[in-house]
Amino acid sequence: MLFRKTSRIVLFYSIAVLFLLLNFYFVVCQETLLLSLLPFVLAVVLTAFVRMDRLLLLVAFLTPLSLPLHDLVEGLSFDMYLPTEPLLFCVLLLFLFQLARRRTFDRRLLKHPVSLALYFYLGWMLLTSLTSSMPIVSLKFWLSKLWFLAAFYFLGFLLFQKKENIYRFVGLYSSAFVLVIFYAWSRHFALGFNNVQAAHFVMNPFYKDHTSYGAMLAFFIPILLGITLFKGYRKRFRLLAALALLLFSAALLLSYSRAAWLSLAAAAVVWGILRLRIRFRPLLITGLTTVALIFIFQTELLNLLESNDQESSTNLMTHISSMTNVSSDASNLERINRWSCAVRMFEEKPFWGWGPGTYMFQYAPFQLTRHRTIISTNSANRGNAHSEYLGPLAESGFLGLLSFLMLASAVLYAGVHAYTRASDKEIRLLILSTMLGLVTYLVHGTLNNFLDTDKVGVPFWAFVVILVVLDWKTKEQRNELSAK
Repeated sequence: MLFRKTSRIVLFYSIAVLFLLLNFYFVVCQETLLLSLLPFVLAVVLTAFVRMDRLLLLVAFLTPLSLPLHDLVEGLSFDMYLPTEPLLFCVLLLFLFQLARRRTFDRRLLKHPVSLALYFYLGWMLLTSLTSSMPIVSLKFWLSKLWFLAAFYFLGFLLFQKKENIYRFVGLYSSAFVLVIFYAWSRHFALGFNNVQAAHFVMNPFYKDHTSYGAMLAFFIPILLGITLFKGYRKRFRLLAALALLLFSAALLLSYSRAAWLSLAAAAVVWGILRLRIRFRPLLITGLTTVALIFIFQTELLNLLESNDQESSTNLMTHISSMTNVSSDASNLERINRWSCAVRMFEEKPFWGWGPGTYMFQYAPFQLTRHRTIISTNSANRGNAHSEYLGPLAESGFLGLLSFLMLASAVLYAGVHAYTRASDKEIRLLILSTMLGLVTYLVHGTLNNFLDTDKVGVPFWAFVVILVVLDWKTKEQRNELSAK
């Protein structure tokens, strides 16, 4: 026994010395710190095999702090977010390995309406990747979707069975986001908080611009508000949530992201509808009537919008009114340019589309001279199709758009029914705040598209599966009460 113990000690110190010598060689002679990352990589791999839940929560914390590879290494022909996307790819491989070994998964998730809609969404995306104008680009795009879903939808279903993990996920993402907020504010303060243009880039490189940054601020505000207001939580957690809510609200205001403000206002409207218990039929009639009126009076409305020449400003009301400026606001005009390109791309290939992830490579020839703006490019380096709805329409045809609409509808349907079914106040508030967070992004998705990035993909799919988990829990509770 003594010999074995001594051998282990000798082996440990031998490996440690060898690592230090190799690391010294790489740092001094090769001028690289890559080998220094080896202990962290091994720790992550060990965590993945021993405690997958810890690894997923680690990814949640790292997501707001992840950096694009092209900011770290120049001249690359590809890009990814570090360290989250390599970690998510490893999670995908482990998930497929476990699935092949067990040959089964939780049927409650596999047969859920949201999952069925998700199969259609992923299946059609894969099919149009094979018929794509750029198959390699499309298959990479599809694979990136898959690792988000493997980690935070399929494995997330197991993770969020414990209610505490929902709060841990929100707490870890929010706490890392607070660091980004302070970083952005430190830069914004140096340039002046009344500098609207500075608000567009001070969060870079953690967030590409103020639109994705604002989208996630709005996304987490409902759940932070829910935790703050529920008296059943510990006072310490409620205080931390209140402080985070205050920071997120101030950061949202200083982001000058009009789309994020609009999305939060839309979530407030949905909250009012749920509180007033307005039934679906009058809402549907109202929606169809509104669409019909817009179509009938489209010329008059367009003339009204073109008469608005308000530019972005530090004045809150002026900045809000600039949202409808389609005569001189470059940001609004560029969105119209990108949307018009997406529609023309759809008209040319209405069924199969051009292929997932190919919009940025194919849209340039579809730009009309009269629609181009001072910020127009031919490489989509200022954003993609600027819509989670028109993007799939151009890239995967009308069934691509339908698949995303069906998925969004299934998620909201499950959320509303779980909310009306829930009897426990905590679960009810958790469902409501999670659903309102998703509403903010589904509204924001009409003006921007970020689901292919880790910053948005991770929390979005996590919140989707949280609703699925809570939907099942409320169903089980109702069945138990019925059995009694």
